[in-house]
Amino acid sequence: MDAFSPSPAAGLRPLTVRMATPRGFCAGVDRAIQIVERAIEKFGAPVYVRHEIVHNKHVVDRLKSLGAVFVKDLDECPDDRPVVFSAHGVPKSVPATARARELMFLDATCPLVSKVHVEAERHHANGRHIILIGHAGHPEVVGTLGQLPQGAISLVETVEDAESFQRPGDRPLAYATQTTLSLDDTSEILRVLKRRFPELPDPHKEDICYATTNRQEAVKQLANGSGLVLVVGSKNSSNSVRLVEVALRAGAGNAQLIDDASQIDWSWLDGVSTVGVTAGASAPEPLVQAVVQALQARFDVTLADDPGEQETVTFKLPRALTV
Repeated sequence: MDAFSPSPAAGLRPLTVRMATPRGFCAGVDRAIQIVERAIEKFGAPVYVRHEIVHNKHVVDRLKSLGAVFVKDLDECPDDRPVVFSAHGVPKSVPATARARELMFLDATCPLVSKVHVEAERHHANGRHIILIGHAGHPEVVGTLGQLPQGAISLVETVEDAESFQRPGDRPLAYATQTTLSLDDTSEILRVLKRRFPELPDPHKEDICYATTNRQEAVKQLANGSGLVLVVGSKNSSNSVRLVEVALRAGAGNAQLIDDASQIDWSWLDGVSTVGVTAGASAPEPLVQAVVQALQARFDVTLADDPGEQETVTFKLPRALTV
């Protein structure tokens, strides 16, 4: 990938820029953003959103400009305005409170996160204690823990946690995972759990979502031969942070997470002839293109699209917004 024709632009150093496929918005993020946009169109501003609809600063700021008001809890929402629950999912107590207050609410939880919730409930109904592999405090984990009574789920974050986990009594076990984890990290944790508890069943389907899987596989390919990988995404975006980790493990010379082109440290490109560019599942494509334009302003860029999985998944909007 480093072979390219000499620069026709005097004074600009040649640089190959490889673009990951797929990158950026997944179907769940696209649906969540559309729910907020359509709600504002249908009901007028303001529309309240419990927590960031997705973890991206630019998306949140744009929706604020349209009339979205982001809050931490329902007690900050007035009774007469719609409220949207974020794509990460919420504990069961949240919609219960909304119903008790007779709030008009729209649930933007990603259907793949909802699938994890359903599986957790199924395991609980079958008398199993659930091990949830995920990161403490992440909204998705908080939402999944909140689907069941306290103590029904044990959170495991690391291999060390997996080694020290103790089965509660003699209850059979099941496990679920946060959808945005590193596939490699999760596999290591599962190897430990299955060694210690051989009877542990597989989930009905893989919990780590297709978009996370596809973006991590794409960044592994991107890392091979790239002196630098730029991941467009916010620091509180779990799947974006994982992409940086995956890139470094896969052999990238360097990998950096940036919110946008303004955060590029140009010293990162010293001695680099090939740069890989990707984006987390909540990062808009215009931010990616702005990164490319910033590179083109300083280098004689040869653009190359890496082959990858073509995503065609879409999710329906809530009926309240389509009738």
